[in-house]
Order: sequence, then C-alpha cells, then structure tokens
Amino acid sequence: MKITAITTRVVNAEMRNWVFVKVETDEPGLFGWGEATLEWKTRAVVGAVEDLAPLLIGRDPRDIEQAFRVMTKQSFWRLGAIGMSAVSGIEMALWDILGKHLGVPVWRLLGGKVRDRVGVYTHLGMGDMRAVYETTDVAPLVERAREVVENGYRAFKAVFVPYTHYHAPLPDVDKVARMMEAMRAAVGDTIEIMVDFHGRPASAGAALAYIEALAPSRPMFVEEPVQPGDFQALASLAGRSRVPLATGERLIERADFEALFATRSIDIVQPDICHCGGLLEAKKIAARAEALGIGVAPHNPLGPIAGVAALHFAVSTPNHVIQEEMVGAVPWYFDVVEGPIRRVDGYWQVPETPGLGVVVNEAECARHPYAQEVLHTQNAILPDGTIADW
Repeated sequence: MKITAITTRVVNAEMRNWVFVKVETDEPGLFGWGEATLEWKTRAVVGAVEDLAPLLIGRDPRDIEQAFRVMTKQSFWRLGAIGMSAVSGIEMALWDILGKHLGVPVWRLLGGKVRDRVGVYTHLGMGDMRAVYETTDVAPLVERAREVVENGYRAFKAVFVPYTHYHAPLPDVDKVARMMEAMRAAVGDTIEIMVDFHGRPASAGAALAYIEALAPSRPMFVEEPVQPGDFQALASLAGRSRVPLATGERLIERADFEALFATRSIDIVQPDICHCGGLLEAKKIAARAEALGIGVAPHNPLGPIAGVAALHFAVSTPNHVIQEEMVGAVPWYFDVVEGPIRRVDGYWQVPETPGLGVVVNEAECARHPYAQEVLHTQNAILPDGTIADW
C-alpha cells in the first residue's frame, strides 16, 4: 500500500477556518482524513501540508511512526506551530487509513478501551467566539452559563479574566470574584467550572491575585495563568495557588512538555492533538504525564475531525480527565462531517466505526470557502494604550 496524494480542504466556520487533510492511497476507495486547524494561520498550514507531502508520497501509510520521523527529521528547519499542525493533520489521517484497513476503530489501535464514556465540556456561547471571549459582565455570563447546563453539559469553561499587565488592579480582581460567585450560584455545586486565563496576566503576581479571587467558588482548574513557556512563573504560582493549574495547549514539541513536567507545577496538561504532532505524540505526552501523577485534558475548540480524534484518544488514555469540545459550533456542523460523536448526559459515547469513523462531504466543504477569521485582538489594549497579551 502506498500514499498517492495529500491534499487539504479549508472550511470557514465563521469563528475559525477548519483545515481538513486528505491522504489518498493506491488501494481503491481507501483514504484517510485528519485536521490541521490553526487559528489565524490557515494559509500557512495549507502551504506546510503541501511542502510535507513529497516526503510521504510513495510510502506505506501504515508506518505511522516512520512517517512522523520523516516529516519532523527531514524538514531541516524546526517546524514550529504551523509545521507541526500540518504534521498532526497528516498523522491523524494515517490512523484513519490504518483503522479502515484493519476494520477497527482507531482507539483499538491506541491501546484499547479504558473507559465506557468520555466526560466533556464546552464554552460559554457553545462555539460563538464573541460569546467566549467578550462576555465580561455578570448578567450575560450567568445567562450563558445556565444555557450550557440546560443543553446537557455537566462542565463548562469561561474566559473572563481581563487583559492585564504586570499588576492586577483591585477593581478588576473584585469584578472577577463577583462574576465567578454569580456563576457558581447560578449552576450549583454539581457543575464543574474551568476558568481560562488565556495567558493574559504578565506576571505571576497578577495571576495569583485573580486565582485567589476565584478560589472560594472552587473552579475545577485555571488554565494558562501565565504565558506558555514561562515555567518559572508557573512553578512560582504552583507553590501558592489553592486552585489546580492547567496548561499546554500552546506547547508544540514533546521536549516542551518535558520541560514543563520537570517543574512539577501543574495538575492537568492540555496538549492539542492538532498541534503537538498527532495522536501518537499525544499518547506519549499523556504517558509521561501519567508517570508523574498529572491528568490530561486535551485542548480542542476546533473542527469535527479534531473532535473525533480527541474522542478516540480519550477512550484509550487512562489519565484522561475531561475533553474540551465545540460540537455544533455552526448550524451545519454535521452537514460537513458526519461522525461518531454522540453526547448522552454530558458524556461522549464510545464509537465502533472503523478508522476515525468520519465521512466528509466535500461538496458541502466547498460551500464554506476560506474567509478571514474573527479577530479579537483589538480588545487587548489597556486604557493607557499598552498592547496586552490576547
């Protein structure tokens, strides 16, 4: 069996462009799908897939580890987020091919089933990025929190920590405390709430001020309290925080995660399967985390193929804690990709379809061509004109 072509399909889903990757083989009707979505870098990722394709044409798609090594070791330059997203989408498609070839779901090939259902969470607004990133007052925050729970979710994440510099102003800290208290009162103690800092605080001290404001309402974890890669600041926080810390969505290579793990500063690691190299690399990261007593909750606010890959990963990964998802982010979500994701009582069910189990409607994809994604960075400016981390 040989790879004959690697191509992409870009689907604009309003808040982001999904990048689907198709790997074709010389066996009639046997091909695989992956996803390489990287926000605001769509055309660069498509170009990276095109650049990597010649390295794999003519190779056996079932040799997945070897394909990964070819893409990452024979590109000469370090690939970064753009190149590794391209690698991830291709790698994911190879698992889809292997599963179809053998007639088994991908989770079987990743070690088999370790749970009977997968806990998931969504965001306020359930896919509407403006709701996710621009809900900054108590009333709409509470309304959207109740809406998520009414839609059958048992957990959700909110982004309402303000754009901050090196100091967290007291009025901002107090407002964060009021918003968290209001959400907790609205949904009760049986619903898990996560708070994404988005790396907005520029110092550990500023982040700690917000964490202390959130702590009485017992969030499940706070995510990216400082910028990715600032492991010293994260370690400083870990020694003072009463709330579990999570990070990892913007780390790319396994060595980055090793450096993070060496600090012993987090309780939850959040690799993104679409950016860290694909399913096998994510499994290796999770295995290392398990050895250190760290849970894994993969980042995934992306498209439907990424969601299905995350499902197979979760079914087969012992230290998986909870899965981020944005199923239904657009009304035509399941028109573009039919897949095995089925949510019952806040949990995804275990799929049995061979491969990833996705069917891509390429004609429907073509109805949603590339368009400029929603930009939010215009809001990340402090009152004095300072540009802050978005």
